[in-house]
Amino acid sequence: MTNNNMGWNLDNSYTKLPSSFYSKIGTNRVTKPKLEVFNDSLAEDLGLNIKDLKSHEGLSILTASKLAPGGCLIAQAYAGHQFGHFTMLGDGRALLIGEQINPKGERFDLHLKGSGRTPYSRGGDGLAPLSPMLREYLISEAMYGLGIPTSRSLAVISTGDKVYREEELDGAILTRVAKSHIRVGTFAYAANYSNKDELKTLADYTINRHFKDLKDTDNPYILLLKKVINLQANLIAKWQLVGFIHGVMNTDNMLISGETIDYGPCAFMDSYSPATVFSSIDRNGRYAYGNQPHIGGWNLARFAESLLPLLNEDEDKAMDIAQELLNDYPAIYEENWLDGMCLKLGILDRKKEDKGLAEDLLELMERYKSDFTNTFLGLTDCKYKSLDNSGLFKSQDFISWDKRWRSRDLSVETMKEHNPFIIPRNHLVEEALDYASRDGNYKKFNNLLELLKEPYNYRDIGKEYMMPQKNLDIPYRTFCGT
Repeated sequence: MTNNNMGWNLDNSYTKLPSSFYSKIGTNRVTKPKLEVFNDSLAEDLGLNIKDLKSHEGLSILTASKLAPGGCLIAQAYAGHQFGHFTMLGDGRALLIGEQINPKGERFDLHLKGSGRTPYSRGGDGLAPLSPMLREYLISEAMYGLGIPTSRSLAVISTGDKVYREEELDGAILTRVAKSHIRVGTFAYAANYSNKDELKTLADYTINRHFKDLKDTDNPYILLLKKVINLQANLIAKWQLVGFIHGVMNTDNMLISGETIDYGPCAFMDSYSPATVFSSIDRNGRYAYGNQPHIGGWNLARFAESLLPLLNEDEDKAMDIAQELLNDYPAIYEENWLDGMCLKLGILDRKKEDKGLAEDLLELMERYKSDFTNTFLGLTDCKYKSLDNSGLFKSQDFISWDKRWRSRDLSVETMKEHNPFIIPRNHLVEEALDYASRDGNYKKFNNLLELLKEPYNYRDIGKEYMMPQKNLDIPYRTFCGT
């Protein structure tokens, strides 16, 4: 019998949806669970008892070996457009153990990633190696520190079992925390495999969970589409402003809540180039840095398509409504991006010409192959210009741009609040993961994690944490971790 000294306050509202939206799963057995990383502050925010959750019984719950009090193991069904192609998917290696209601009354999904086979595994083993789970923990917490809406990570637990990929690897389970796991792909699943009533039930559930202010309006589904468009425009603008490249922007990786999810092939850009791609499976650059805003719009169009039966009974009118809202997306994205870019440049009194000022800087950065993060760091504080070896700051092109920029009334404090001092440099992430997953040495991982918690705290941390990898001629590649 599982006790509830751990602070569980779970609900299972998702199971009130039609049964076609999920599958109930039995408990799982792992050989030898061992806590590798644990997020004490997040556990506290969730109202969980840290000490008891780290006990053997707590680890049993976080590996799906036991049910949490009030919990119910389910795998969610959804579809997705993977690199543009529609596919039936679902939680193939993940389980929802319940929705924790924290002391503030906020609801969060607790999701186990790498927990084993489900009806949606499509021939896979449903397991996850340790290194990709540590990557998601590290990057998701870094994104949280950067102030970007994101799923978060509560724990990584090694299982004592082996996972077989190209080599034998240690298995692990990540506990992921999100406002929900309702995806664009969840709606695509409902639109393609369910009837209109079930689609409406999903939409009503989503509105009730995330957008209660829409409930009593004339057509809440139109406003739902409008709300999600705004959330995604804001989210992707924030990605662009820190040089984050998601790597796999399929519709099943796009949450309706507007949080970033799935940190498999993600990475951060070093030298600025809109064509930057890191993912080994993105051979044509569909999800390149410069394409992310466009792909966001493409994904939103798929969301709009799934909502058509609810927007208006007349299909033509429904399509007109959807198209009108989607037409607003580019301007909403640009407004979010330009607002953020002006803050990075310390410009508080935005003017019409500021778009050109920002775009001219980016053009120079691309031409000189200057580091994205360190260029803005050098603008924020001149002493960090020494981090740049591209020649940008010494060029006549930059000097001319700099005169235009400095003619404005600038706020250095604003720049410090919006230009990170440190990001998860790709080579540092790989080094930390390698030491942790292969040797069990978490010193580099923990040091990097602590620094990334305060990316806007300007302090002496050592140049090794601030410089890009030395040889950028060697292509950096990321993998999905499945």
